[in-house]
Amino acid sequence: MLDLMTNWAGVRLASPFVVGASPLTDDLDALRECIAGGAGAVVMRSLFEEQILADQLGAHHWVDSRIDTDAEARSFLPESEVFALGPAPYLDRLRKLRAALNVPIIASLNGTTPGGWVELARDLELAGAAAVELNLYDVAVSLDETSAAVEARQLSVVQSVVAAVHVPVLVKLSPFYSSLPGFVRGVERAGARAIVVFNRFYQPDINLETLEVNREIRLSTSAELPLRLHACALLWAKTGLQLGITGGIHAGDDAVKAVLAGAQIVQVVSALLGNGPGRLARLIDEFRTRLSSMGYRSLDEARGAMSFERVGDPHAWERVNYLRMLQGWAPQPTTRRTR
Repeated sequence: MLDLMTNWAGVRLASPFVVGASPLTDDLDALRECIAGGAGAVVMRSLFEEQILADQLGAHHWVDSRIDTDAEARSFLPESEVFALGPAPYLDRLRKLRAALNVPIIASLNGTTPGGWVELARDLELAGAAAVELNLYDVAVSLDETSAAVEARQLSVVQSVVAAVHVPVLVKLSPFYSSLPGFVRGVERAGARAIVVFNRFYQPDINLETLEVNREIRLSTSAELPLRLHACALLWAKTGLQLGITGGIHAGDDAVKAVLAGAQIVQVVSALLGNGPGRLARLIDEFRTRLSSMGYRSLDEARGAMSFERVGDPHAWERVNYLRMLQGWAPQPTTRRTR
């Protein structure tokens, strides 16, 4: 049987299938089922720096609205543990998952300031995170802020976190970089161990009936995978960083394509949210069966086999292929109905 043992940024996993960050990671029974089905690791849902600040401000507002200048009034305040300030609930959850599950637990951090990222990353390491996954995503809203400034700030964050912790630092990227290879080189120089492509963002929509902004979660489909395959195929063997794919993994064949493009691991979320945690075991079985049928004896033998460096026609991954695809497109023939 094909051995699925995988090394992910120095962390040993029983398989390359990782339960990605989502509300599912708050369900201990669901996680146990995923692990029984072959999950190699779990990424906790993201800890947002903005959420921590909002909680702290809310608590301060509660206190300020209930006290006056009389010092005696302060004796009536509830004990401090009434408030779950800072990252404490998240850290407690991390400790509980480590105690309950026999796979590495990766913490996910989504911060906004260099100081905030560093402090939170240290807390996560002390709580026992096997690795820290940084989510880099800036929404540029100022006309005066250049892409170079945004990217420099992000790379500074990565470098600061790497210097502050001893566990591996992973970086989850968005697809919105003018030069992904150039930015990845910067991430590598900053000391990260791996990257994950690409983060999915649940973008708001507009309700034309109510003229309100809708916040609706739409799960991914396999149609989103090619963007990730393209990135991995171009980056494989060009960087010392290990590569992971998240988004679009819904079937065993999707995961096979990811490995052939150069992915070390795949993160699965939408397939589990849509079909339940039991889907992971079937997905892994499909993956193992397909790779074995193709004659591969190990993951290392398959990994990168369809990357830019190894594929027979590397131009298929480049811009020139865009023109060829357009020129070769033709509408599908339709069958005329007869009466």
